[in-house]
Amino acid sequence: MDLEMDHEKSPDNDLLLSNSCIPFLGSTEGLDFRTLLLDEERGRLLVGAKDHIFLLNLVDVNKNVKKINWPAAKEKLELCKLAGKDAHTECANFIRVLQPYNRTHVYVCGTGAFHPLCGYIELGTHKEEMLFRLDTQNLESGRLKCPFDPQQPFASVMADEYLYAGTASDFLGKDTALTRSLGPSHDHHYIRTDISEHYWLTGAKFIGTFPIPDTYNPDDDKIYFFFREISQDSGTSDKTILSRVGRVCKKLNAAVTGVETRQGSFFYSSPITCSMLSSYFLILVSSVFKGSAVCVYSMAEIRAVFNGPYAHKESADHRWVQYEGRIPYPRPGTCPSKTYDPLIKSTRDFPDEVVSFIRRHPLMYKSVYPVTGAPVFTRINVDCRLTQIVVDHVMAEDGQYDVIFLGTDVGTVLKAVSITKEKWTKEEVILEELQVFKHPSFISTMEISQKQQQLYIGSRDGLVQLSLHRCHTYGKACADCCLARDPYCAWDGNSCSRYAPTSKRRARRQDVKYGDPVAQCWDVEDSISHETADEKVIFGIEFNSTFLECTPKSQQASIRWYVQRSGEEHREELKADERIIKTEHGLLIRSLQRRDAGAYFCKAQEHTFVHTIAKLNLNVIENGQMESTQKTEDEEGRVRDLLTESRLRYKDYIQLVSSPSFSLDEYCEQMWHREKRRQRNKGGAKWKHVQEMKKKRNRRHHEPASPPST
Repeated sequence: MDLEMDHEKSPDNDLLLSNSCIPFLGSTEGLDFRTLLLDEERGRLLVGAKDHIFLLNLVDVNKNVKKINWPAAKEKLELCKLAGKDAHTECANFIRVLQPYNRTHVYVCGTGAFHPLCGYIELGTHKEEMLFRLDTQNLESGRLKCPFDPQQPFASVMADEYLYAGTASDFLGKDTALTRSLGPSHDHHYIRTDISEHYWLTGAKFIGTFPIPDTYNPDDDKIYFFFREISQDSGTSDKTILSRVGRVCKKLNAAVTGVETRQGSFFYSSPITCSMLSSYFLILVSSVFKGSAVCVYSMAEIRAVFNGPYAHKESADHRWVQYEGRIPYPRPGTCPSKTYDPLIKSTRDFPDEVVSFIRRHPLMYKSVYPVTGAPVFTRINVDCRLTQIVVDHVMAEDGQYDVIFLGTDVGTVLKAVSITKEKWTKEEVILEELQVFKHPSFISTMEISQKQQQLYIGSRDGLVQLSLHRCHTYGKACADCCLARDPYCAWDGNSCSRYAPTSKRRARRQDVKYGDPVAQCWDVEDSISHETADEKVIFGIEFNSTFLECTPKSQQASIRWYVQRSGEEHREELKADERIIKTEHGLLIRSLQRRDAGAYFCKAQEHTFVHTIAKLNLNVIENGQMESTQKTEDEEGRVRDLLTESRLRYKDYIQLVSSPSFSLDEYCEQMWHREKRRQRNKGGAKWKHVQEMKKKRNRRHHEPASPPST
């Protein structure tokens, strides 16, 4: 569903006052909170930033804060600057890897001013007191584990003590590779995709990587990579950016130490198509359209593509076509396990024919298409683009829903829900658009805590924690709560509150699918008949502009304005024109006329349900009356000045009479100074202007003498 309209943005102050959004007080401009590691079990959040690693509390990010300072070495900083890199945004140690190595340690890597470095953070066991210490005696190179450039798109994941990463392996960022490193102490070495091979990765930009099981057998488990790369098809000079998914077997037994490039089990698919672009796994931005999109993909469909035909091309100058030849055994891409062949226990047991086939045919021929055949959510013709996505599966009264949180490049978070309607069509509804940062800031990372019901958001200039639900903002009526269509919230009989499964039907009224208050709120007619809409009196000055504010509680409601003019009994609907402008926050009336006076009704409509949310009584003050009022105020001001002066003189007279030491001369001198000071204050800028003009005249009439001739 295409949603082009802008929705209300909750002001930052409102979020703070409601305690829905808690900013991290350690945030400073340029600290670049880019990497988050969530530990639900111990209730903590590790945050990687510029030259720092923070340990925060999941309940309150400002409680019991611990910090490790880890700047880049001075000699590396100097080399970075000599290479022409920016001293503030590039030449520093930006933390890009935070992965749980085991129960007591976390593996951490930083860019190290374009000299990547990795190490271990000791956290201690669950029972003992929390430690937070970087082992500086056992630091190691971060090449093939962490990018050189802090802005380089990058993805990593830890599985069974192995670190899988998609990164650039060189200073210039041209050689991109998928790598596996670390592992148990007896198996520490690298495996990476082939170097200088035409058929492999071309300028890949990695988005995310995830360990996903394939069968009942753990030996069949795979690591899936999601990335973008430049199209390798020839025959055209245009470069096309394609979205792709690749996978590699977790069970890879290398034959040698050091860096091994043998490709036993890595394949990647043809493009992931999305009309405009992305998925629940990654966010991509169109270079053609001004906007972004979200698509949903099925893992079953992705696996089917990997089990389908291979792509083939004769040389670098040919196009990819479907491979029609013989496929060797075991099928390239299968993992060494008992599921397929008990005799093949590791990648070293693959025949040379299989390895050679993989080198020549790394690409699958078919593309992966979204579940609905098109994006489920788009943002086009707007001034912001989507940068991050997290999804929460929420149980509601009428089933489970996917609530999507989307970060943007201007520091806002969109909260949307995906609703399945008749014939499996999807409807996307924006529930909220929240301004979580005071100033526009590119959101670079987001993590969701199911246990704490919080969203943690990092950007270049700050870190905040945001509550997943704010049910109190949907009003104090059953109808408003129902119209909001938020799966987190339901009417409990007294207020709109967090939904919780219960056996009492009357205690939970909610309709996410249709948002029909008439069906859910049996007392809705009574509430409407006793409806008390916000009523205000507004004053406007003739020939000036005035604004009538009205914002609906529900993001999906459409607003209509009606006016009942003074002296008339009927209401008429207002139509927008050059003088009357309808905005998302209310009604703007330009060049106010006397006939505009009257009662204005702001009505919200959603489906067939209509109710008044504001009544504004507009009074127009005539321009002539305003001018006479101004004159009256000026006269009153002069009278007040005279009275004040009289009181001061009376006090002075009393002082003169009662104090023998206070002479008449002193009294006159005091009065003279007071009058001079009053005239100076009254003149203000005008007095300064007159003095300046006098100086200029003096300079014109008294030209400086000419210098003596030599």
